[in-house]
Amino acid sequence: MTASPSALAPEIAARLKKDPAGLVTAVVQDAGDDRVLMVGWMDEEALHRTLTTGLATYWSRSRQEYWVKGETSGHLQYVRSLALDCDGDTLLLRVDQLGPACHRGTPTCFDGGDLPARVLDPSERPA
Repeated sequence: MTASPSALAPEIAARLKKDPAGLVTAVVQDAGDDRVLMVGWMDEEALHRTLTTGLATYWSRSRQEYWVKGETSGHLQYVRSLALDCDGDTLLLRVDQLGPACHRGTPTCFDGGDLPARVLDPSERPA
């Protein structure tokens, strides 16, 4: 990642619990229908860019560079809200998604089918 210091406000940076690579998970949800669209990664600089531009910006672990979602495809994510979870290690972005969210051209990255999890009937759940 970048060697230069981030412009992220120190009070926000202090709340982040980053992994050893300096990243936090970013869960992206459609602001209109609440679908989970994708998961990305942010460091302090990506979060700063997202907060200041209103466009979702991530750190690409494979390409080792920053990317604005939709910058080349036109499938932008306009940020409606951004929250940090109670542990400080996950961000929740609620976005207006322009076009498909997945790089494969599907509306969401979570279209791989349900896994065969046992679903408890309400009568089986502990009180």
